[in-house]
Amino acid sequence: MTNTVLHIDASARHEGSLSRLQSAKIVEALGADKVITRDLANGLPFLDAAWVESTFIAPDERSAAQARALDLSDELVAELQAADTIVIGTPMYNFSIPAVLKAWIDQTARAGVTFAYTENGPKGLLEDKKVIVTMATGGVPVGSDYDYASTYLRFALGFIGITDVTILDKDGNAPELAAA
Repeated sequence: MTNTVLHIDASARHEGSLSRLQSAKIVEALGADKVITRDLANGLPFLDAAWVESTFIAPDERSAAQARALDLSDELVAELQAADTIVIGTPMYNFSIPAVLKAWIDQTARAGVTFAYTENGPKGLLEDKKVIVTMATGGVPVGSDYDYASTYLRFALGFIGITDVTILDKDGNAPELAAA
């Protein structure tokens, strides 16, 4: 079985980025057969009306413009679906994740694609995947009362079915509170 890693970096910085440095170390240590790299530093589009409207139309009934509105989202979802392990290097900006990482979550949380609505509520469709997040916090301890990023990432990833989430600080430590 091929071990595929999706490596996502969300820091706006390249030089001196502690989250980039640590995520690269993690990816190297995993020794994957294949690594898909997604650098979010140049930004991702926020959801707009065309994107939202297109998601409500069956793929085989979408116009060319509606299909184009979802092209990037489809690409990002395909990367997630192909990965066995996802490594996310992210800073904490203002107690949470960078807007570009939130945009990535918005682009990949798709009803009928990465989650489904059931009679028992939403069900994630991306099961049997592992996520390792390394977070540079600028001094805010991972898992502390000021860390809204860890809780949000665990919830958003769990919503699409990924519940095996490890959150590490910039030094590669998994603080006790981050595992809660």
